[in-house]
Amino acid sequence: MATRQTQIQQYKIMHVEKDFEIRFYPSVAMATITSAAKSYKELGSNGFKKLAGFIFGENESRLQIAMTSPVHMHINDKASAMSFVMPAQYNKHNIPKPLNREVVISNSLDEYVAVVQFGGFATDKEIALNTKKLENALNANSLSWYGNFRFLGYNSPYQLFGRRNEIIVSINWKSK
Repeated sequence: MATRQTQIQQYKIMHVEKDFEIRFYPSVAMATITSAAKSYKELGSNGFKKLAGFIFGENESRLQIAMTSPVHMHINDKASAMSFVMPAQYNKHNIPKPLNREVVISNSLDEYVAVVQFGGFATDKEIALNTKKLENALNANSLSWYGNFRFLGYNSPYQLFGRRNEIIVSINWKSK
C-alpha cells in the first residue's frame, strides 16, 4: 500500500545549540480558529474538528485541501488558537472561503523562532515542561523572546511511534 507524504511547513535552521535551535519561518497561509479552551486536550478536540471540516470540503468551492503539518496551537488563559498550515500553493487570496465563520484564513508573518523538540504523545504537562525547558535555555544563552510560547504537533493521533512535537517562541534574531 502506498503512503501519502504530508507536506511539512518549510523553515531554515539558522543556529543550533545543545538544547534548542533557531529557525526562520517564511510567511504561509493558515486556517485558524480561536477558542476559550485553556488546555491542549480541550483545544485539540474542539479546534481540530472545525479546521478539518474546512480542509475536507466545508468551503465555498467544496475543495478538499491536503493536510499539512505541523498543527500550531497557542494555549493560554485568555484566548487560545489552533491553526492548520495551508499547502504551499495557497495564500489568503487564492484559497476558498471557509463556510464556518469561526475558521479564519490569514498569512503568517515571516519570523525567527527558538525551538525545542520532544517525542511521545503531547499532554498539558509535557507542553508545560518543554516550555520551561526552552525558556531556561533562552535565558542561559541571553536570548530574549516575545509573544507566547506555542506548541507544534506533527503527527496523526494514530501514529504510535516516532512522534515529533515542538515548542516555539518568536525571537529577535540577527545572524552571527
